[in-house]
Amino acid sequence: MARKPRREPGTLEREVLAAIAAAGRPLTPAETLAELGEPLAYTTVMTTLARLHDKGALTRAPAGRSYVYAPAANPDTLDAALTARQMSRLLGAGPHRAETLARFVADLRPEDEQLLADLLTTHRSDPDGDADPNGDADGENSTGSVEGGPQR
Repeated sequence: MARKPRREPGTLEREVLAAIAAAGRPLTPAETLAELGEPLAYTTVMTTLARLHDKGALTRAPAGRSYVYAPAANPDTLDAALTARQMSRLLGAGPHRAETLARFVADLRPEDEQLLADLLTTHRSDPDGDADPNGDADGENSTGSVEGGPQR
């Protein structure tokens, strides 16, 4: 019997997120499996849901002997929230925080550098970090005060 080709990394996570977002309500692992409509093991779906919860992509609440899972952010901004969280995690994991930030800033395109400067200005004028430059409140505070970083 021929083996089914392996998925690209992250594909199942994206499919699970899309299924939960499309449902418009929190789903249990069994409901998520049914929404996917693929022959997957229940434990595969449970593991994927748990990993997405650990990454901050999903929230979960007890429901009987299981959990129900829902998107942690608006599906339209979920990619940005996950990327910002991963960037923060990677930045915090390294011993050379200032050098890493300096290199990141040095490699920015001019339009991204201006966007970052605008975001930092907005963040500094809104100490709670509740609003972005467009006036949207998404609860994500992924920009931080960068002291001692390179000045341009």
